[in-house]
Amino acid sequence: MSDMKQEHLSENHVNRRSFFEQVATGLQGAALTWLLQQDLYAESTASETKKHPILSGPHHRPRAKSVIHLFMNGGPSQMDLFDPKPMLDKLHGKEHFKQIAGEVEFPERAGALMKSPFQFAQHGESGMWVSDVMPHLAKQVDEITMIRSMYTTNLTHEPALYKIQSGSEFTGHPALGAWVSYGLGSENHNLPAYVVLDDPLGLPVNGIENWQAGFLPAQHQGTRFRATGSPVLNLKPEFERPPAVSELERNLISRLDQIHQRRHQHQHQLEARLSTYALAARMQIAASDALDLSQETAETQRMYGIDQPVTESYGRRCLIARRLTERGVRFIQLFINSQIWDSHNAIASSLKSACRRTDKPVAALLQDLKQRGLLDETLVMWGGEMGRLPIAQLSPDKDARKSGRDHNKNALCTWMAGGGVKRGLILGETDDLGFAAVENRVSVPDWHATMLHLLGLNHEELFIERNGLKERLTGVGNEPRVITEILA
Repeated sequence: MSDMKQEHLSENHVNRRSFFEQVATGLQGAALTWLLQQDLYAESTASETKKHPILSGPHHRPRAKSVIHLFMNGGPSQMDLFDPKPMLDKLHGKEHFKQIAGEVEFPERAGALMKSPFQFAQHGESGMWVSDVMPHLAKQVDEITMIRSMYTTNLTHEPALYKIQSGSEFTGHPALGAWVSYGLGSENHNLPAYVVLDDPLGLPVNGIENWQAGFLPAQHQGTRFRATGSPVLNLKPEFERPPAVSELERNLISRLDQIHQRRHQHQHQLEARLSTYALAARMQIAASDALDLSQETAETQRMYGIDQPVTESYGRRCLIARRLTERGVRFIQLFINSQIWDSHNAIASSLKSACRRTDKPVAALLQDLKQRGLLDETLVMWGGEMGRLPIAQLSPDKDARKSGRDHNKNALCTWMAGGGVKRGLILGETDDLGFAAVENRVSVPDWHATMLHLLGLNHEELFIERNGLKERLTGVGNEPRVITEILA
């Protein structure tokens, strides 16, 4: 074959991908797309693909339209933040290990009772106690309900994280945001129902399993948005097409997808993948706009601490959370890298560092939502997967100045604001040492049931049938209750 003939064939050889790339840029592409749609239309509408069940709406009138979950993974210390214990001051240095030995994860490092290194004061009209490491939140206490009597069932991070995130101590179960997406869907067709804003510095313990869909349809898993740069990798096309052609092309691909999906009806992951592709196309403008903080005033950005290195990252994500709420995203979840609240060592400095990163942005979020009239319809939730022990956890060199606190499953503090909860309320009590919840105890399933209730969902009626069981966020066989004491 002559070189000239080979060159001619090479120039005229068009594979499937290059064909669509070439014809999509001109009028012939629009014409071809239209013609193909006509050929495919009859087949695509003849038999619609069977969908997984998604509730068409809430079970009762919702108090909240959306949730912002500020997840403080690691286990914030209740007796150093919101639950002052004068008895710890009085008994500081007294041995107490034998009384709680079975509840200590690292007994070889267990020390004596340890008072808080921080000072407490009452704030607001409610007189709520807050330590001096959270000066900004202290100004917002009249907007929140503080639950001081929550407890969980495991003192190890991995199962405790699974528990708070999914209601089960084991992997493979849907995250709470996935349940909300499954029950209510999204108010914005162009954005996911469940968005995750994880820390650019790293993933939390259990990684992406924190926002998995589990045995729910895969499209309900959390969608990760990056706080800087492109919100979703590979979101933008490599080259721009005229809008009319892009729309025709998407419609054609959608028709082809539907045909392929009908031929593989039992592959539910395929349905989720195709749904995600379609959402990604719609997100190209909506997601970029939602994360464009240049639209915010300099004053607003300063309020969130975006102008300061220590608060820039978390402040940016808190502001993005507000913008996503405004745009109809149902469930927005913020994570911290690693375990900054896991105060095993030097709690006097480590807890202060965690608060410096988060206190100002969190307080700004509450203030901003209220100023914009969004707090009444947005449920803000703050808390971790466990609490801490009243005894010291000694450093390897036994230096008391480096003491921290070990894990505690028997007591933790959490709070809610907006979205149908009372303002300036304190619910529950722990014992004199802060070791265990003793009054108005709140379980993790109780907390889940209350969140769903505020969104208009009955925790008993939100289920999916699996292996002969009606699987729920609040578990099978549990008897959780809605925490009616905190409802406004």
